[in-house]
Amino acid sequence: MSDYEYIFKQAKLFYYKGWPEDELRKCVDMLPDLSQQELFSLATCRWIARGKTLRQEIFRILFMDKLGKREERLKELSTSELINEFEDRGSGNVSLIREELKHRYKEDMGDDRIKIAAVFRKGTKGDQQWLELQQRRELSTK
Repeated sequence: MSDYEYIFKQAKLFYYKGWPEDELRKCVDMLPDLSQQELFSLATCRWIARGKTLRQEIFRILFMDKLGKREERLKELSTSELINEFEDRGSGNVSLIREELKHRYKEDMGDDRIKIAAVFRKGTKGDQQWLELQQRRELSTK
């Protein structure tokens, strides 16, 4: 029985009753040896739908190189370019850009920080609360 067949069989077996930790670890450890086609087949299989850990690991293996490139590209953008892409909301990178903007806000004391604060003031309630918390921390340290 191949690794793919074994994982598929186990996924079908544990679909309703949940995965035992040791069996889940064993299947996760087998994933890197599978082909792209086998991984994609497992990722779209209904028996894996409830297996959050297994699905996440399959996704990580399938798209690891693409995720790293996306993060690198965002780090290379200027703050103004990041803000434009953040405001676009259709870019598909909003949460990653949000984290990069938060990091840059904490690191920079100049014009970039002012731009980021302005965007977060107009943003979601979570963005506004994060900005207020940062500003309170700054005031308490002075």
